[in-house]
Amino acid sequence: YENGALLPVRNTSNITLADLKDYEDEKRAVGGNIVSFIGGLPYSNMLLYGDKGTGKSSTIHAKLNEYAEQGLRAVELPKERVTEINEVKDLLCTLPFHFLIFIDDLSLEENDGKVTALKAGLEGSMNEKSSNVMIVATSNRRHILKENFSDRDNSVHARDTMEDQLSLSARFGLTVCFSSTGKKEYLSIVRQLADDAGISLAEEELFALAERWAIAKGGRSPRRAKQFVDYASACTAKNIEIEI
Repeated sequence: YENGALLPVRNTSNITLADLKDYEDEKRAVGGNIVSFIGGLPYSNMLLYGDKGTGKSSTIHAKLNEYAEQGLRAVELPKERVTEINEVKDLLCTLPFHFLIFIDDLSLEENDGKVTALKAGLEGSMNEKSSNVMIVATSNRRHILKENFSDRDNSVHARDTMEDQLSLSARFGLTVCFSSTGKKEYLSIVRQLADDAGISLAEEELFALAERWAIAKGGRSPRRAKQFVDYASACTAKNIEIEI
């Protein structure tokens, strides 16, 4: 959505849920809500939060692919244009599809005017929730708003400030946490992705390389696991040593 109009996305992801390893409970929660949505049942606007690279956006892309034939579509709303969310809802509610208004990597400042607009778009304004429009946001923060220590300095208003910060995320009917992966979970994902890619390294060697990759890249996450397996797969296809 840009300048009051819908623009086509030319290159969409072909990712499927089978490409996303583990996180079964999280995927089930998201999927169940979407099934209710496209089935005309009560549904909730969704907030997917957690560390970067844990598959929040990819899960939404996979669900779009899974249910495209049943009329599921998405409109990406840049977070800079959140103030226009009700205009987007009005535009979509007359169209013969089920739409996700997708706001990726959302984080806002407390006094940002977009906070009020998003609250109204979720609940509380005269513009009611449409049966064919769901708001879906991803964020690295559980409560979306950046919290400052100065917010707590004045004890008289500390509770009011905290309540205001919580009220935005509370308006999402469903919140799903994509937690970070430890070493065990990271290597499990590496093993599954390597099997899919046809990489036949012994597990000990594969895991040693994956750990070196994680250390070199600064962390373990599903995204890091995928990047490692893509690199290892390319090296294997070219018949060269996997050097990290």
